[in-house]
Order: sequence, then C-alpha cells, then structure tokens
Amino acid sequence: MSEAASLQSVEAGLEALLEGVPVLPTETLPCERAARRVLPADVTARLDVPPFDNSAMDGYALRHTDAGRVLPVSQRITAGASAEPLAPGSCARIFTGGAMPRGADCVVRQENAEVTADGIRVPDDIPVHDNVRHRGSDVRSGTPLLSAGMRLDAAALGHLAGQGITEVEVRRRPRVALLSTGDEIVEPGQPLKAGQIYNSNRPMLIELLETFGAEVTHLATVPDEAEGTRKVLSEAARDADVVITTGGVSVGEEDHVKAALESLGRLDLWKLAMRPGKPLALGRLPDDNGGETRFVGLPGNPVSSFVAAWLFLRPLIGALLDCPELGQLPRLTARADFTARTGPRRHYMRVTLAFSAEGIVAQAFPDQNSGVLSSCVGADALAIIEPDSSISAGDSVDCLWLRGA
Repeated sequence: MSEAASLQSVEAGLEALLEGVPVLPTETLPCERAARRVLPADVTARLDVPPFDNSAMDGYALRHTDAGRVLPVSQRITAGASAEPLAPGSCARIFTGGAMPRGADCVVRQENAEVTADGIRVPDDIPVHDNVRHRGSDVRSGTPLLSAGMRLDAAALGHLAGQGITEVEVRRRPRVALLSTGDEIVEPGQPLKAGQIYNSNRPMLIELLETFGAEVTHLATVPDEAEGTRKVLSEAARDADVVITTGGVSVGEEDHVKAALESLGRLDLWKLAMRPGKPLALGRLPDDNGGETRFVGLPGNPVSSFVAAWLFLRPLIGALLDCPELGQLPRLTARADFTARTGPRRHYMRVTLAFSAEGIVAQAFPDQNSGVLSSCVGADALAIIEPDSSISAGDSVDCLWLRGA
C-alpha cells in the first residue's frame, strides 16, 4: 500500500476526535468574569428594555397634533428624573433618555425648534412617535434574550447587565494538559546549547487554547524515553479533559508518544492526508474517574501545530463546551494571487486577504515550509488546496478565515 493510500482524511480525523465527546458541566460566575464563556441554556428576559418610553434626542416633547404652533414650556425632564403629565397645549424640555411625559407622543430635536418670546415654535411636519424610544422596543420581558451555546461577548454581557443580572451560569472551561517533547527543546530564557532550540509551540498553543475557550492547567516536558513518556502521559490524563503533546508522534527511534498512547489507552487515528501536519495522532487516555481524556498529538514543527490547532483543537474545545460557533471556521471564497500545486495531501496554505469592492484576493506567504513560523504571523486565513490539484493566479480558492473566528 502506498503512503498516500494509508493516510486518513481530515474529515475522518475530526469524526474520530469528536465521537462521543462529553459536554462539560456548568458553574456560576459573576458577569464581569464571564467574558467569552459559553451559555449552557437559553436566557429569558426579565425586564422590558427600555423600561419606559423615553426621548432619543435632546429637544422638546409634545403632542404631534400641536405641531406648527408656538408652545410654552411647562416642565424640564432630565434623564433619571420623573415626569409629570404634559399640560394641554404645552411642550416639555427633555433630554436624551428622559422619560416621556404622559400625553406626549413625539419629540422635536432642539436644533429644529425655534425659541421665541412666547415659547417654542415647532415645525408643522412632526410625525407621531418621532424620536421616541418605546418601552420594550429592544427587549420584551419573557422573550429570548441569549441563546444556549453562544459565547458571551461584550454586547451579550451588556444585554445581561441591562436585565439587572449579576451572575450567569456558564460551561466550565476545558482543562488542558500541554506537554512538550524533545530533549532539544529549551524554554525561552535558558541558554541554548549546541543542537537545542527554543520552545515556540508552548506559548503559541497556550494563547490559541485560551482564545478557543480552554485553560491550560498542566505544563510538562516529556523525556525522550519510553517509560518516562508513559508516566508523564498517565499523570497528565488524571485531571485534564484534553492532553496535548507537541512532537514525538513520528516514526523516529526517539518518538515515544504514539507507542505510549497505545500502551496506556487507545489510538484512533495516526497520519492524516494534510499538509502541514501529517504526523498527527488522535486518541484517548484513561482518567481517574473511569472515563476517557481526549488525546491530540501534534507534530513538533510549529506551523504544523498552528494549523492543526485551528483544525482540530478548536472544534474539540467547541464540542466539550457545546458551542457550535467553535465547530467550524468561517469560509470565504477568494481570488488567488499565487500559484500552487499539491501532491496526495490537502494543503492548508497561510494567506493574507485583501478586501475590496471587486472581491477578496488571497496572497500566499512565499515560504510554506512547516518549520517557517513567520508564515503564520499576520496570516488571515488558511487557503484550502485539494489533493492532486493546481491553482493558478486568478483562480477561486476556499479559505478558512482565522480573523473572523
């Protein structure tokens, strides 16, 4: 069997990774600490928003049937103050957010009103309800406010605050153990010896995992020997929802992670038909509660880890959180400003996108080697080039948009 025939598709990898993923339990947090957390259930509005009719402008509140007349000012209404019923044949000085007085049904902007010795001359073409924000025009009590599965962004947190809500139930963040393999890997800040390189994967993956909604609770370095690898994997799986390794899943004599996974738990898939990221292992490890911890063995090359994190770690975190928006990256169709030819593996090229009235143009980073992390710096998207195909400048290409995630 050729190597190409033995490789599994990205879709098969995702199916194996996500099969039977348990949804995490919930916890209650103060709203100020709930940003980017996922709602486990719908939230229903408790209050009308706005809670009363109010003015959308600084101006004068009146009955629209009095338009075109000169009206005396009978009261002054600031935001937060109570209003008296509007006296017949008068208007009320009102400020933005001020409560509409009973009897008034419109507001004329102050710049459209003329101050005279006898009062305020208002235009004769003011429609009813003009410049009035009606009670419940934004949110009605008892109607859906926020939907289950959504991540709480700034606007959603504002929505909760507008209901007077101070605490919210959210999904617990997935706990991730992030393990680095390779005796040649050194943490930044330490002196480099001959043959050593700094660990660029660890800070990159921590940032991506936190962006996806997880928390890294365990960091460790895996020794380049079989028994030590098994021990570190076993310890990491005890309390983590996901165990991630970087490196050690290829076929070298010092690559012990795959064998350790098979001896401790289960290997679901190994070697995917993708570039970069072919030597990627997916499986499961036993936890301390009789269940399973998901395992993702990322390649050691930083670009491979970067791409695989978007394609596999993001949807895995999304499944644990029951958050559909994390399941799939947004897709865009762009016009290629590059040429490319692929072999038997699907290629995920790092590209920048330029948006204009004529459409979207994708420009590929010139060096797409899996060790060139600079190809990921500033990348807007991953252009998908299918196996055994070629792309010419001007061709349409599907892109997974990273900036919109």
